[in-house]
Amino acid sequence: MNSTDLLDTLDVDTGPAPAAAVIWLHGLGADGRDFEPMVPELRLPPTLAVRFVFPHAPMQAVTINNGHVMRAWYDVAFGDLEGRSRKPDEGGVRASIARIEQLIARETARGIDASRIAIAGFSQGGAIALATGLRHAQPLAGIMALSTYLPLAESLADEASAANRGIPIFFAHGSADPVIPIEMARASVARLTALHYAVQWHEYPMAHSVHPREIADIRDWLVGVFDNPRAT
Repeated sequence: MNSTDLLDTLDVDTGPAPAAAVIWLHGLGADGRDFEPMVPELRLPPTLAVRFVFPHAPMQAVTINNGHVMRAWYDVAFGDLEGRSRKPDEGGVRASIARIEQLIARETARGIDASRIAIAGFSQGGAIALATGLRHAQPLAGIMALSTYLPLAESLADEASAANRGIPIFFAHGSADPVIPIEMARASVARLTALHYAVQWHEYPMAHSVHPREIADIRDWLVGVFDNPRAT
C-alpha cells in the first residue's frame, strides 16, 4: 500500500448526522472489526450521535513475529540481542501518522470539526493514536490510549503541536499485561506529565485486553469530551 492511499475503514454511526467522530485503531494482527462490537456496549446517550471510524492497518511483515505478514501499523524489531526489549520502526510509525492524518482530513471534509474528533487505539493502535494526536496541527477532542505506550517519545518535545497541549488523554492499562508491561505505560505517562499534559490514568486487573469497568470509563470520558469541549 502506498502511504498516499486512504485506508479502508469500517464506519459505524450511532445516530443520524453525527457531529462527532472517534477514529479507533486496532492492535497488531487484528483489523478494523476488532472493536466494532464495543460501540453498542458503550451505551452512548441517544442525543450524542458519533461516527466511529475503524481503519484496517496495512499488511506487512513483522520482525518479532518471525516475519509473518499481518495487519500492522509499524514493524517491531528486537531492541537488544537477548530479545528483552522491543523497538518500533520509526519510519513505519511516521507513515501511519500520515495515514491517520488523512482520515482526520476526511472527517473534516464530511463536516465534523477537528475539535469534535477523538483518536483512539489499542496496543499498536494506541501508540499511533498518541503519536498522531499530540502532533496534529488543529485542536482535537481527545486521545484514548489503551494498553499501549508512547512512541517517538524523544522527539515529542520538539514536534508536539501547541494546539493540543491541553488535549484530554485517557490512558488505560492492565496490571498483568504480558505484551506491553505496565511499567512501559507508566513511563509513558510520566513522560507526558513532565511535558505538562493532563493524563487521566486508569489501571485494571487484566492482561492485554479490555476490562468491563474500562468500557464504562471510556463511555464517561467520551461523553465528557464531546459534551464539554475544551476551550481552544
